[in-house]
Amino acid sequence: MNIKEIYEYIDKIGCVSFSTIDDGYVQSRIAHFFAFDDEGLYFRTMTVKPFYHQLKKTGNVTVCGMYPSTQLLGHNDEGSPNFTAGYTLRITGDIKELTTEEVTLKGKTNPDFKTAIYDINKYPATRCFCIYKAKGEIFDYDFELEKRDHKLLRTRFSFGGMTYNNAGCTITDKCIGCGKCYKVCTFKAVEKGVPYKINGERCDECGSCYLACPVGAIEKPLTL
Repeated sequence: MNIKEIYEYIDKIGCVSFSTIDDGYVQSRIAHFFAFDDEGLYFRTMTVKPFYHQLKKTGNVTVCGMYPSTQLLGHNDEGSPNFTAGYTLRITGDIKELTTEEVTLKGKTNPDFKTAIYDINKYPATRCFCIYKAKGEIFDYDFELEKRDHKLLRTRFSFGGMTYNNAGCTITDKCIGCGKCYKVCTFKAVEKGVPYKINGERCDECGSCYLACPVGAIEKPLTL
């Protein structure tokens, strides 16, 4: 997945949550990206805001959002929350601040930078940042099986030289082929074989297979 494709997912969401660390606590706020190019994803803030100083101090940021709605549509017959089929997005990565000259230069070839140039002229404290190195995931969900026969499709990505770990639990060679993991998986992520395998793109990391395995053949997932 390239940066343009990632931005298209972000753009459909609109405003997303940006999180940083300050004095050992996570600080979050709602904002949006205004542009992308081959170098990364762009957002802006102002020098007087704590957000700006947190970005400068840590040099990284985490972003997440959800499409098409965060609203629950009640509950299904089993009592589980009912979500309209859609996706969540998360990105974590390193950032760099652009100079006003760099923003102006990009605006000459990329019209999406015009909004940033306007803000800089109207509000001189405006500064632009680029996520130039990152990893993330599109968590495409269809819990009610409205459009396909499985609940999840997880797509992980990275750019700028960062790498990611694959999603999902994993089954090791300790597997005895009893099939208990297959029976308890409601996400159709477990595949029969010797040993059994887990398709990480479908795995919700719910832990059902991990608890059901009688020989401890299943390993917990790694962080993104």
